[in-house]
Amino acid sequence: MNKINEYRREIDKIDDEILRLLNERMEFVKEIGILKHTSDTTIYRPEREKEILDRLKKLSSGRLKGGAIEAIYSEIFAVSRNIELPEKIAFLGPEGTYSHQAAQSRFGAQGSYLALNTIEAVFQVLTNKEAKYGVVPIENNTEGVVGITLDCLGKYEDIKIAAELYMDIHHSFATFAEDVKDVKVIYSHPQGYNQCRQFLDTHLLNNIEFIPTKSTSQAAKMASEDKSAAAICSYIAAKLYKVPTLFNKIEDNLANRTRFVILSDFKNAKGTKNKTSVLAKTYDKPGGLLALLQLFNDAKINLTKLESRPIRGRDFKRVFYLDFEGHIDDENVQGVLSGKGKNYDIIWLGSYISED
Repeated sequence: MNKINEYRREIDKIDDEILRLLNERMEFVKEIGILKHTSDTTIYRPEREKEILDRLKKLSSGRLKGGAIEAIYSEIFAVSRNIELPEKIAFLGPEGTYSHQAAQSRFGAQGSYLALNTIEAVFQVLTNKEAKYGVVPIENNTEGVVGITLDCLGKYEDIKIAAELYMDIHHSFATFAEDVKDVKVIYSHPQGYNQCRQFLDTHLLNNIEFIPTKSTSQAAKMASEDKSAAAICSYIAAKLYKVPTLFNKIEDNLANRTRFVILSDFKNAKGTKNKTSVLAKTYDKPGGLLALLQLFNDAKINLTKLESRPIRGRDFKRVFYLDFEGHIDDENVQGVLSGKGKNYDIIWLGSYISED
């Protein structure tokens, strides 16, 4: 026991020094925030944060590895941004959704958040300058693209993709019941419920009354008010409504991932491993898409995604969503996007650090 106390005293000394150094770091952060404000420079700099993380991961020779370093410094970055200039973050609500969880993973627990009912509402709030950043889903590896997000990116041309983040989507089984045998009703969004069929079958829960909700967050709220109920919901929703989690990661597909985009009104500086997103409309003639793709090939630009979307109000007309490696300021990218006599129209959606 004496040895443990000795180690604890050493840890306390280190914690004291860490706190002193963090406060010292925040003084510089505050000064940088003043300079950014006077020069109208954006606070959120994903390329600078990645530069810091890459450097620290290479520097670390101890027990802290890449994932741990990123988790610690992501929160430090979030606190730093709030010190530089507090900003509001809009997201697809309600509170406790996976979009909320994604937003908190990037902007921290101290961020000022605004939950909105629809994806388009997030774009509208950003356009009206009622929030600085927005977080919305853009695709899931099992459900595919989120069409309304692509549509809004084309409609709200002043709003750009500032960053992307990938998040594993795990469902929890939250209930005040101490045993699944005591559960009388299950609340969840139908999609979440259907993604956990194997779990329900294994635990003989598929015959329990299921009540669909508008969101998994609402499911957690309903379960918090009924001691014999359970919710299939996100971890953050269960935590938000203080419902104990009986099982974690109950989804059938443990590789379920969603890609979210962080939206704002600024252009990112070039970083390492850049990605650019565009919407392209080719002229209605044979070989139009092939000609567009050939331009990317000739410019030696690697396409990483191509998705076709219908144009609203235009029967059977299509627009193409493309992701590709590179930044809008790259010479070869500029050559494709602003070429003379081109047979296509392109809307630039943003250039940002690739996270995949």
